[in-house]
Amino acid sequence: MSATAELATSQEIPEEIPENFIFPPSDLYRDEHSVETELHLRQIILLLQCLEWLWRDRNDFYAAGHFTIYYCTQQLKSQDFRSPDFFVVLGTERKTRKSWVVWDEEGKYPNIILEILSPKTANIDKNFKKQLYQDTFRTLDYFWFDPETLELAGFHLVDGEYQPIAPNELGYLRSQQLDLSLGISSGQLRFFTATNELVPTPEEVAERETGRADAEAGRAEQEAGRADRLAAKLRELNIDPDTI
Repeated sequence: MSATAELATSQEIPEEIPENFIFPPSDLYRDEHSVETELHLRQIILLLQCLEWLWRDRNDFYAAGHFTIYYCTQQLKSQDFRSPDFFVVLGTERKTRKSWVVWDEEGKYPNIILEILSPKTANIDKNFKKQLYQDTFRTLDYFWFDPETLELAGFHLVDGEYQPIAPNELGYLRSQQLDLSLGISSGQLRFFTATNELVPTPEEVAERETGRADAEAGRAEQEAGRADRLAAKLRELNIDPDTI
């Protein structure tokens, strides 16, 4: 018996459905369980913000977080669906979707998937989902990250089987699909470029630009102050600074 059937039989079903009962819409945006914790949610948002800022001029990818993927071979939405915490599909149109329906997307599965671990989901993410993404999704890069312990692991599909991704000298794990690395910075999972530079959020970019503008304004003010002091000194020597 499927998990859905077990749940249905374990619940008390009313003999009659009230006339004013409202059924949930059939065109839902997502299925499966909700985000585990606030840490999970913030981590998902952080990765999405950074990737979408970095690829702001690209229209050939789709990235989503805790978003339902339907992959039933019979093209049924009532079975065979998963909601990875973060995934990216390459070579597709960048547009808003209610879910990722494989049979409506030219059979495309994610190129990279990341699961965020919790005590409740860690065993499933490390075993069942890893096998599913390897054998059924054929997702080339699979990662998991624990926001509590900061455990990070990655795998790349080689000849049909996941092989561990070796960390670089800074401990970052490279995703061949994204041409980016995943690493930990200030207790959070972040993207890094090929030169190990942190991929910023839009807010970090704005703060950096504000800081740069403030620094330039400070330097200009210092230069003006030096010029004023020099002019005053010249006047003390009965020299008109405007004639120099």
